[in-house]
Amino acid sequence: MHEYYVDHHTDRFYIRTNEGGAKNFKLVTAPVNDPARKNWKELMPHSKDVMIEDIDLFKNHLVVTVREKGLPELRITDLRDNKTHDLEFPEPAYTAALNVNKEFDSTTLRFSYQSLVTPASIYDYDMRTRERQLVKQTPVLGGYDPAQYKSERVHAVASDGTRIPISLVYKKDLQRDGKRPMLLQAYGSYGYPHPVAFTSASLSLLERGVVYAIAHIRGGGEMGKEWHDQGKMMNKKNTFTDFIASAEYLVNEKYTSKDRLVITGGSAGGLLMGAVTNMRPDLFKAVVSHVPFVDVINTMLDETLPLTVGEFQEWGNPKDKAAYDYMKSYSPYDQIAAKDYPAILVKTSLNDSQVMYWEPAKYVARLRAAKTDKNPLLLKTNMGAGHGGASGRYDYLREIAFDYAFILGQLGATQ
Repeated sequence: MHEYYVDHHTDRFYIRTNEGGAKNFKLVTAPVNDPARKNWKELMPHSKDVMIEDIDLFKNHLVVTVREKGLPELRITDLRDNKTHDLEFPEPAYTAALNVNKEFDSTTLRFSYQSLVTPASIYDYDMRTRERQLVKQTPVLGGYDPAQYKSERVHAVASDGTRIPISLVYKKDLQRDGKRPMLLQAYGSYGYPHPVAFTSASLSLLERGVVYAIAHIRGGGEMGKEWHDQGKMMNKKNTFTDFIASAEYLVNEKYTSKDRLVITGGSAGGLLMGAVTNMRPDLFKAVVSHVPFVDVINTMLDETLPLTVGEFQEWGNPKDKAAYDYMKSYSPYDQIAAKDYPAILVKTSLNDSQVMYWEPAKYVARLRAAKTDKNPLLLKTNMGAGHGGASGRYDYLREIAFDYAFILGQLGATQ
């Protein structure tokens, strides 16, 4: 399928296209008076290591958003002399993106930035002088001091040798002795790059000594389209083994220990939680799973559900025997066995149109009947919410507080 996006600058079109097998896209130009394929001129070639995500055109500048080594970069070219530079960011793990830039004849680029330490911020950047100005930053109540925290970007190594990025944040007094509790999160589906985002709610964990980490596993989009392809369809198990490799790395490097490691994910990330819990229940102290997609076979066989047919391209069509067998080999509901499991909290919503409430309910029922341990297994159903959980501001915070109470309770934190 040819996918392309067009922008206009004076007498030329700028086209971001995947034509010719350019999975991560390439950037070409074409004259407005005759934009036929034969007149395309390649401006930024395709690279297997760099994903071209977006462009923004000014009178004298071109700004290209790329994702390289798992991180977003803003690449700025002066169209008058074709000199290019990257906008520099101060932290090892972050999220940055083009903001709304309505003025064409301007040298000021507005962009957004945040990290696990820096709250959501808006900057104006002078593309000539390379000076930036903070325009707005989300306030954090309670005397937040970012200097008290540190973020890192480390890499685990998967079983096939692939390097898996991991973003971390913690209070600066970290001693890597294996005694610190950790909350490890991941998603790993649909080519979605897990954002490295600031959340004030997580400060209540960090202040209690918890290390927060994100595993950027295959199936997501952190490393471009190939990263997605290596974690979907008949490669889906890479998503799970990448997560396990990430957890093992964090334990081996003494950021935490198995009896202090809590994991969490939602929706397709809930599928991840169910799969890795079946595969390595010994590796985790507790699991928090939100609206989890855990009954893969039955859901993907039901074409009356709103998402099923469109998602054949992500998971496969179980009417094909090879796809059926592969999906069943990791489907959390189908792989439940009589063995010890960690403490588990499963949350669902009655009005969820993406993962129907009965999926988590039947998963919990089957797990409760099979498991051989005495650890808590809780099912919480929100009777007035959908796939995203509670929508009210304070109701949303109460949901987070409930999760954190379970997590801290399992970690033995009492204050």
